[in-house]
Amino acid sequence: MAGELTAKEKVVGLKQTRRAVTQGTARQVYLACDADPALTEPLLALCREKGVSADCSLTMQQLGRACGIAVAAAAVAIVAQ
Repeated sequence: MAGELTAKEKVVGLKQTRRAVTQGTARQVYLACDADPALTEPLLALCREKGVSADCSLTMQQLGRACGIAVAAAAVAIVAQ
């Protein structure tokens, strides 16, 4: 999973991830399990509505590190190339 986050085209952050899901370019979404549910639940519902797979097994710190950024991340989307 971490290899997928570093090797592929991705967007990081709730707003960019929401945009990718809405536009149909997101292939896989990763949501931090320790992020505020008030922020992640609407995005998870959108993923279900659009048929995009969502993984909620990593923490915000783990997601940030896996993406190669120095800060925590609540959401990441792997996008179509």
